[in-house]
Amino acid sequence: MQDKIYMRRCIELAKKAVGKTYPNPMVGAVIVHNGKIIGEGYHQKAGKPHAEINAIDSVQDKTLLKDSTIYVSLEPCAHFGKTPPCALKLKEIGFQKVIIGTLDSHEKVDGKGKKILEDSGIAVVSGVLENECRELNKRFFTFHQKKRPYIILKWAESEDGFLDKDFKPSAVSNSLAKQWVHQLRADEHAILVGKNTALNDNPSLTTREVFGKNPVRILIDLELEVP
Repeated sequence: MQDKIYMRRCIELAKKAVGKTYPNPMVGAVIVHNGKIIGEGYHQKAGKPHAEINAIDSVQDKTLLKDSTIYVSLEPCAHFGKTPPCALKLKEIGFQKVIIGTLDSHEKVDGKGKKILEDSGIAVVSGVLENECRELNKRFFTFHQKKRPYIILKWAESEDGFLDKDFKPSAVSNSLAKQWVHQLRADEHAILVGKNTALNDNPSLTTREVFGKNPVRILIDLELEVP
């Protein structure tokens, strides 16, 4: 039960960086000593320190680390990129235990981080709140496992299941739905529409109702009819 509580906190921390970590996943980490959280961190931006490192840096008394458990929502990385491997740092410190939400399917990790820790004698547990941790980074996992983008289909229809039959702009969404749509635009990398949507609605396809970046706008227009 306690493991789930701390892992849920990892997920909460990771969500602070929604839309900011691409192409990296969102990750949160929590360090616990004698039942008390002594450090927290999350990956804030690609190229910046990973969640584990930020959590370690937040601990005031570093002598407690070797007798502590670190929780991390995603398997610690095992390769050199813009930052050194987190698995090697955890090994160097000699944590008592490492608890992982879900393994990383990226080809450069894929169980290697877990193996480094286990081979060093650190107790490792994985799969705590695994579904929630995978949901957190469903775009990342889709790309690396299925070799395609994560796709969301969106349309607006009336309560009784109808679309506009006259192909004229007509709002059937309320303010909450509109805000949700704009959050999708802020969260995703691109938005795609067909030429009929462009001609009939002339949408801006930008993010306005919430704070966030504009998605890349893609138009399918085989006959080049859109001016």
